[in-house]
Amino acid sequence: MNDNLPSALRRPRTSIVLAIVRLLLGRAADKRLLPRLLSLAGALTAVCLLACQHPHEHHEEAGVFAVTTPLRQDVELTRDYVAQVHAIQHIEVRAQERGYLTGIFVDEGQLIEEDTKMFQIMPLIYRADLHRAEAEAEAASIEYKNTKMLADKDIVSSAELALAGAKLNRAKAELELAQTHMRLTEIRAPFTGLMDRFMVRLGSLVEEGDLLTTLSDNRMLWIYFNVPEAEYLDYKADPEQKMVVKFKMANDKMFDQEGRVETIEADFDNTTGNIAFRATFPNPAGLLRHGETGNIIVTTKYANAQLIPQKATFEILDRRYVFVVGDDGIVKQRPIVVAAELPHAFIVESGLEDTDHILLEGLRKVQDGKHVDVKLEEPAEVFAQLKYHAE
Repeated sequence: MNDNLPSALRRPRTSIVLAIVRLLLGRAADKRLLPRLLSLAGALTAVCLLACQHPHEHHEEAGVFAVTTPLRQDVELTRDYVAQVHAIQHIEVRAQERGYLTGIFVDEGQLIEEDTKMFQIMPLIYRADLHRAEAEAEAASIEYKNTKMLADKDIVSSAELALAGAKLNRAKAELELAQTHMRLTEIRAPFTGLMDRFMVRLGSLVEEGDLLTTLSDNRMLWIYFNVPEAEYLDYKADPEQKMVVKFKMANDKMFDQEGRVETIEADFDNTTGNIAFRATFPNPAGLLRHGETGNIIVTTKYANAQLIPQKATFEILDRRYVFVVGDDGIVKQRPIVVAAELPHAFIVESGLEDTDHILLEGLRKVQDGKHVDVKLEEPAEVFAQLKYHAE
């Protein structure tokens, strides 16, 4: 404000306004002049306020803008996916014959070896059938031998010999069938695995096909997780790649074995746009079991990645841009291609040189082709302020 003004005009703006109004109203002897004097007071007040403004208020957008350069460093980007554990072999054990359950030789949760006897269904009827079939097979065998001896001496015809042979073959088939029925009354483990809970108890009457229990071979596991279409396409861009993954268990601890993605399902889920990947994990200690849930952790390494802060970028029609300030202070808008997104930062695939000065702040206050004054901030300090962690 001009120091040569009267002291009344050097008061705060509210005091100036009141002084002008009082002065004019005090001289308004004729009330008919009052509206005109009020208009004059308002105009003088506006002129005074404009004159009293500080020069810097006309330049509130002017100033020095911070710029930095891209940061180079190795980065590991992790993604996690909800996953479910499946045993490679997980089957339902069902009754193959009708009868009473007369024996249970294992316990729930027990690790049993292949061919271990698990259940016995009442075998009395099938044992009797087996004995009858054995007797009939023996009688048919004796009859055939006698007929053959007579046929060799031309006492009986070859047709009778053939008929005796057919009877013997039928008796042998009946014997095999009886033996099969007898074996089916014994339920044995088809592979080494863990028993689940019993669905029946000793003495229960079971029908053919009734569920008795389940059996899981957990020595190797298949863990399924769903991947979005874009990430699937990135993975398939390198057909020789074998994605190595880790598994985070429900207690937030990492499983001590690594897995490899070896199989992808055939079709996408149209409702989610995802496709299922299958990772194979060894499970030597038997810690994981069929049906568990957790997260698959996929780590992607970017060697010597070029990083810029996210706040230094802006989008126009699905394309991302930065403002690059040249040595002459002129701002240029430049498109970039982002390879990956991190907390507070982008990994740049193309569009920038390591020596480019990119605008950090005031992106809404500058325009392409305009001149700005800048101050350079070291990229390491910029990222430290962003609390960025490349973990």
